[in-house]
Amino acid sequence: MGRWEKLDEAIDRIETILVVIFLSAMMILAFLQIFLRNVFTTGLAWGDVIVRNLVLWIGFIGATLATREGKHINIDVISRSLPPSMRIFVEFGIHLFSSFICGLLTYASLKFIKNEAQMGTTTLLGISIWVLEIILPVTFGLMAFRFALYSMKSLSRMKISNPLDRGGKK
Repeated sequence: MGRWEKLDEAIDRIETILVVIFLSAMMILAFLQIFLRNVFTTGLAWGDVIVRNLVLWIGFIGATLATREGKHINIDVISRSLPPSMRIFVEFGIHLFSSFICGLLTYASLKFIKNEAQMGTTTLLGISIWVLEIILPVTFGLMAFRFALYSMKSLSRMKISNPLDRGGKK
């Protein structure tokens, strides 16, 4: 599993770099729009479109980073009341289910992208809409990958308890 974790770490570095670049670009572009509108009563016609799409990309990349760090939204009422020995089983099930749901969302977003590509709609800059929305299946796929990786980690931590291991005697 070490190779998968190294791949996850490499993806994490790329995501972090992208968030920094996109957030910087978004802030500069938003500031430039405000400056141009207030000082010269004009603006960049494509500026708002790019800022909106950067918000989308930053949000979805942030979701994958939150999944990586285990800071995603979760409801763990049941696992808090369980003894530690049982939490690993619940954790495995939750991660496996989350991976399945993210896989379904990846599939649905791929269908959505395919439909957008067939429609041929473009933005103000002549960029196809589906190119800007490609972040959806990419990030859902990454989240499915990470949850699957976490479920495998949970599975590897599970071990069948042997009665002889509880003190050395039967």
